[in-house]
Amino acid sequence: MPFGSDKNRRIRDLEETLDKDPIGWLGPGIDIEAQMKFGAGMVRLNTHYKGDIKCEGTVVVDDQGEIEAEIHARIISVAGKIKGTVHASERIEIKDRGLVLGDIYTPSLVIEPGGFFDGQCHMPVPEPPKQAKPAPDAQSKSL
Repeated sequence: MPFGSDKNRRIRDLEETLDKDPIGWLGPGIDIEAQMKFGAGMVRLNTHYKGDIKCEGTVVVDDQGEIEAEIHARIISVAGKIKGTVHASERIEIKDRGLVLGDIYTPSLVIEPGGFFDGQCHMPVPEPPKQAKPAPDAQSKSL
């Protein structure tokens, strides 16, 4: 196996599933305490962040990211560390060496081998498939 090919495959897999429209990237060496709110797109956090995050797109916590926040997003991918409550309307992915300490609310949770989660996971109960009501019988109307 060529050197680094597994990492490259994981990056390609991640890029295929996430929003392609990056709207921000915060790198190592930055400490931020704030509230972040943005629309569709993707933000990558590879820094120390404390506060709340609300978005309609994707939040990616890279391997050096340490996030202490309540997060609301469509998709959340964690290769670093999150401490707090996490809400994903579509999916949460905890990558190899990713760490989530806190409660998760999502319809889909994926934890890769080596990923860690400590908290409660709340998943909505799927609605039963709607069955078409049978058409009223013509005989029952004539009674």
